[in-house]
Amino acid sequence: MTNASALSATLTLVAAGAVTGLFFAFSVAVMPGLDAIDPERAVAAMQSINEKIVNPVFLAAFLGTPLAAAVTGGLLLATGHRAAGAAFLAAAGVYLLGALMPTFIVNVPMNDTLAAAGTPDDAAHAARLWADYSPRWTAWNTARGAFSALSLLLAALGAYLWGRNG
Repeated sequence: MTNASALSATLTLVAAGAVTGLFFAFSVAVMPGLDAIDPERAVAAMQSINEKIVNPVFLAAFLGTPLAAAVTGGLLLATGHRAAGAAFLAAAGVYLLGALMPTFIVNVPMNDTLAAAGTPDDAAHAARLWADYSPRWTAWNTARGAFSALSLLLAALGAYLWGRNG
């Protein structure tokens, strides 16, 4: 079971790091970059990003993070590594509540609304769409990034505890 635990712990750390980095990049570079261009182009670019991000690589990391963390936690608990297992289970819970839930409750519905708007009729319409979308979407994305980072730190703590008490 040690090999399975090591594999699932590694997958947890890699996936959580990738998702945390993605959320970070959006909050500090992508969204400010889109905010700096014409709203018509920003709306079109974000609509395209929202279509392209739904791909197997992203989904594996995004949805796999809490699954891998929970599996790791369960395996570690089953082998007597209570503190390490608890840290990985906490990582899974934090990620579920702080990254997945806001995505499905806030960010995806906002993305769907932006997609349904289609191509804005004129510059004023695009400006309204973007002004209604970008600040709120970015704030929630930043929160998702913070919770993803916390999940990553908890998984790293779990790995440390497991290695220390190995």
